[in-house]
Amino acid sequence: MPRQSLEEKDALVQRLNKETAKINWLELQKHYAAGNLLAVAKGADLINVAVAFHQDDTVKVQAWLADKTLFEINDQQALDWYESNVEHWAVVIPPFVLVQNVK
Repeated sequence: MPRQSLEEKDALVQRLNKETAKINWLELQKHYAAGNLLAVAKGADLINVAVAFHQDDTVKVQAWLADKTLFEINDQQALDWYESNVEHWAVVIPPFVLVQNVK
């Protein structure tokens, strides 16, 4: 993918910020069941991760998966979130939905 200009990246960040919303776990379950839900660790920048996905930056994504900044949600975590109906920030980067706990 060609490198984006600073203006293009800023526009992408603004667009992704506008597309990010709070959503409860009950509404996210279908994405979890489909296997296309990934979580972003507390303290990490959800939008920065979304930008990397949008740009298909596999080096960054693989590094975040390795250091658990980005992670797959396991069944126990999904059950805990289901039982407490936890609220998350979410942004869609097809086919994935990236989520981060609001707390």
